[in-house]
Amino acid sequence: MKDRKLIALGFISTFAASALFLSSSLFAKSDVVLSEQIGESRLNALAKYTKVIQTVEQYYVDDQNISDIVDKSLEGLLSNLDAHSSFMNKKKFKDMQIQTEGEFGGLGITVGMRDGALTVIAPIEGTPADKAGLQSEDIILKINDTSTLNMTIDEAVSIMRGKPGTKIELTIVRKKESKPLNIEIIRDIIKIDSVYTKKIEDSDVLYVRVTSFDKKVTDEVKKALSKNKGAMKGLILDLRNNPGGLLNQAVGLSDLFIDDGVIVSQKGKLERENEVYNATKRGTFKDVPMVVLINGGSASASEIVGGALQDHKRAVLVGQKTFGKGSVQVILPIGQEEALRLTVARYYLPLGRTIQATGVLPDIEVYPGEVIVDENDFSIKESDLKKHLEGQLEELEGKKKIEKKDKSKKDKKLITKEDILKDIQLKTALDTIKVLTITNGFH
Repeated sequence: MKDRKLIALGFISTFAASALFLSSSLFAKSDVVLSEQIGESRLNALAKYTKVIQTVEQYYVDDQNISDIVDKSLEGLLSNLDAHSSFMNKKKFKDMQIQTEGEFGGLGITVGMRDGALTVIAPIEGTPADKAGLQSEDIILKINDTSTLNMTIDEAVSIMRGKPGTKIELTIVRKKESKPLNIEIIRDIIKIDSVYTKKIEDSDVLYVRVTSFDKKVTDEVKKALSKNKGAMKGLILDLRNNPGGLLNQAVGLSDLFIDDGVIVSQKGKLERENEVYNATKRGTFKDVPMVVLINGGSASASEIVGGALQDHKRAVLVGQKTFGKGSVQVILPIGQEEALRLTVARYYLPLGRTIQATGVLPDIEVYPGEVIVDENDFSIKESDLKKHLEGQLEELEGKKKIEKKDKSKKDKKLITKEDILKDIQLKTALDTIKVLTITNGFH
């Protein structure tokens, strides 16, 4: 009986092994067939692409150089992937290299695609675009007489750049404006002063403005913080209208205030694109109450910094929802003079949320504008009333010259009460710092 059981078990094992062998063979054949189908599909697709190029070269009404045809097809391919991928020919590649060095010719404006429209992310502070009145979220309908519909970002940037001193006209569609606006701008050499600091009058609060994330940001902010460390009881980090820049600078700036945990992570198709950037304890300014100012012009690196500080409960965010650009682009050279700008991953904040197309919401939403004050408020001590009235009488009779303040002598490194009253978002940030200081509610 025992032998029969062993024989039966042996038969079953032999059958199972045979079945496994047959299954493996079938799967192997299936994989081969699938691989052959994929290979055939790729060959058919490439053959179609080649045929289209040959047809255009042969029949198109105007003569087309084969290199131009290929370049145009690559531009179309990349622009149809997403708004931030593009093919860069020799000129565009050179322009990009100049821009990342922090000095370039043009208007001083950063643009992006939103719902298929060429949209102003932010004018760079102090540049011709800023002085001409361009605003975040303006839609550029025309550049001179050329429509921007179906225009790529690289094409738009190429047109807007030009010889310093030359004129350009942008037709702008702006919220709450019934008609498009025509804005004339004179091109200039754009020099980016990425970081500057100011003290706020009658307070121990330091104001740090970061206009873009170039290669100097982390070092410059660290110097300012170290210089004011002893006297600083609060910090306002202003990232409004900051269109972003270098990822390592966003990580470095965040690391100045976060001593542990994830700052940002990125996830892509390839394993090498999956990275996690963690905070370090060394040199961290973690014991100062902090507010970050953001708005619709805060994008990319700015959103990483604001979002990371928010997720770690390290800072209170004041202002408006950010732009929503959370994708990772890399420059992949093709030869020595051309390259692809290709989206290879997306950013994720410490709590796992994405920035792309959603942006970062402020903790305290405040729309821009001036602080409303009662201009007719008149208050004077009784003991000073007679003297005040005597002075007023002398002015009326022309016996006393009215003293005018010399605005040219205003301390440019000091934010005055008048400045604060002109910026309700900044006023809210300062009030929030005071609350954090009183309650010790920062982390």
